[in-house]
Amino acid sequence: MSRSAEDNAMVHAITIEREFGCGASEIASLVASRLGWSLWDERLTQEIARLTESTPEAVEQREWRSDPAVYRIFQDFLRGAFEGGLPPTHRLHLLDARRIGAVSEIAVKTALSNGPSVIVGRGSQFFLRNRKDVFHVFLYASRDHKIRRLISRGESEDRAIELVDTTDKARAAFVRQYLGLQWLDPHLYHAMFNTEMGESCTATMLVECAQQFGRARE
Repeated sequence: MSRSAEDNAMVHAITIEREFGCGASEIASLVASRLGWSLWDERLTQEIARLTESTPEAVEQREWRSDPAVYRIFQDFLRGAFEGGLPPTHRLHLLDARRIGAVSEIAVKTALSNGPSVIVGRGSQFFLRNRKDVFHVFLYASRDHKIRRLISRGESEDRAIELVDTTDKARAAFVRQYLGLQWLDPHLYHAMFNTEMGESCTATMLVECAQQFGRARE
């Protein structure tokens, strides 16, 4: 079922923050498809890479070799709900603490300026928190569910456990250190959904909540 942007005239974007492994990629894709909106997930990481003019040669000239832990944390921040590693072209040209937040914010606002959008992660709930026309959602699931889901998609059990236990901690550390904010602050979100109810059900509830949110502002 597809709906036009006019049905959500007062909502111009939905941001989806998520725990790693909870199925946010599929849910975000379903929501974007049902609304007929653009999906900014891996595309958002590509925009950040474009803004940083990334090339492998440029990376070698930067300080990541002397501070690989920070680079790994930034990779976890960039990794989207698509739950993949970053391709080699996404090795980043920049980066110091001052520019990390600025570049991420530019990319998120570029997504918003391109029309009604579903924007996944990358600090979007922080950068757009003062917009009255943006609906913010957090997706989560139990640790066991996330591990089982990653294993069903081809990860080894050890790797699935490692990803679930470390990725969100790295995201939280990045957001705290470089954006000065708390990653899991419930006051940033209009709704939180446990994705163990199923991807289609979660997407349906999310769309309905966003529509109700929009109508309340008409």
